[in-house]
Amino acid sequence: MAFLYLTEEEQTLLDIPAAKIEGVLIFGNVQFTTQALQLLLRHGIELALFTRRGRLLGQLTSPFPRNIELRKAQYDRASDPAFGLSLAQSLVAAKVANSLDLVREFAHNHPETDFSKESSQLAALRDRIRQQPDLQSLLGLEGAAARLYYQALGQMVRQTFTFTGRRRHPAPDPVNALLSLGYTLVYNEIASLLDGLGFDPYLGYYHQPRFGHATLASDLLEEFRAPLVDRLTLYLVNNRVFQEPDFYRHTGGGVYLQDEPRKRYFREYEQFVTRPLSCPAAGVETDFRRLFRRQAERLRLTILTGEHYRPYQC
Repeated sequence: MAFLYLTEEEQTLLDIPAAKIEGVLIFGNVQFTTQALQLLLRHGIELALFTRRGRLLGQLTSPFPRNIELRKAQYDRASDPAFGLSLAQSLVAAKVANSLDLVREFAHNHPETDFSKESSQLAALRDRIRQQPDLQSLLGLEGAAARLYYQALGQMVRQTFTFTGRRRHPAPDPVNALLSLGYTLVYNEIASLLDGLGFDPYLGYYHQPRFGHATLASDLLEEFRAPLVDRLTLYLVNNRVFQEPDFYRHTGGGVYLQDEPRKRYFREYEQFVTRPLSCPAAGVETDFRRLFRRQAERLRLTILTGEHYRPYQC
């Protein structure tokens, strides 16, 4: 059995069987050997390189045979506006519904906070999604829902942090920094998974193609923002897992995690995406990482057969 070893100053910190690795994300100046790269390529494991602050620099991908049938179908579907709109409506409907579920759950656990206005307006927007005639109008509706939802999220953030809205490039505060890091990790997990299954991850249906962006991964990410990243972020700030000293403000702008807290975030993230998850729609006990694969396989079936896409919603 082949192992990937993580060492520091000639001391082995971790050894992991290659069969248990689905992807490797490198942040900052980490050295790796050609033997490690060969092991990843032999086992079809993708490696992504990021700057210390989370900007993707590039990826190492195994030249395994691609699923040409799936790629051809993916390109053909991209030229069908009706298919793209239907899929995009499903993705946005799941995003808004999952956001609404998180707001309602928080309101149930914190009855002192009134979310009735936000809940009713989000529900109204959700019910109009299928009526949108094109992607442009759908984008407008999703933007309105996102503004409303992030206003509610700001009221869910407790302790010493404040959150007045979603902003990025760069993140102006710790909560936005945690959201950006979480979305980046999920996006890259899904992009690697899509590539491994034979998709072209750079050709999306809701998010339109643009240079260097895996827009198909962004499509699937929409389903997981609220139940995974936003929920994890609320847990981390409201339970004081992270506090103000864990962050620093870069001279070039933006707020980021310090080195040690960033390692702590990766551990929290890993526990969150692999923890047992009760999901009646899945039929069995599962976890988020398995759900990434299930949704990617559902997308493959939709593209190949035209079957209606069933987004993740619990």
